[in-house]
Amino acid sequence: MMDNFTPGPGGEASPTEAGAAADAAIAAPAEVAASVEAQFMKELFEAGVPEHLHEWLADYGIGALVVKMGIRFLEMSPERCVATMPVEGNTQVAGILHGGAHVVLAETLGSFAAGMHAGPGRQALGIEVGATHHRAVSAGTVTGTCTAIHLGRTLTTHEIVMTDEQGRRLSTARITNLIR
Repeated sequence: MMDNFTPGPGGEASPTEAGAAADAAIAAPAEVAASVEAQFMKELFEAGVPEHLHEWLADYGIGALVVKMGIRFLEMSPERCVATMPVEGNTQVAGILHGGAHVVLAETLGSFAAGMHAGPGRQALGIEVGATHHRAVSAGTVTGTCTAIHLGRTLTTHEIVMTDEQGRRLSTARITNLIR
């Protein structure tokens, strides 16, 4: 049996091996592209991404992990990004928000802010991220507030503070992105 990720003869999966999605892509690339863009536009809307950023993200969406984590954006600019994330569904075995979930929220906010600073035709690539966890949370919604520390030509650095619904600091993260 062949999976969708294993190349067939010639280095590519054959239409039969790749399944119905590949058959559709070969048969009608324009319809598939339109369908993918429509899905990404739906993602952007549901995640609260401001409409003025939809054109920028229409070809990429917000990323599968952002969707799975339930992250919703409230503000988006190079200087400040704010988003929320539910604790439910993002917990570790002890029933508290997973430390990695804090980092996912932080890296999401810092990377989007750096990407907006980079501008069209440039790309932000995360080169360092770290977090300190101050307090646990087991229910509700976490808010991440990302603030620019440095917005340079080739590097950006942002601090991201995660708080609970009472405004208590849960963790503090910092991310540095390389601008290419």
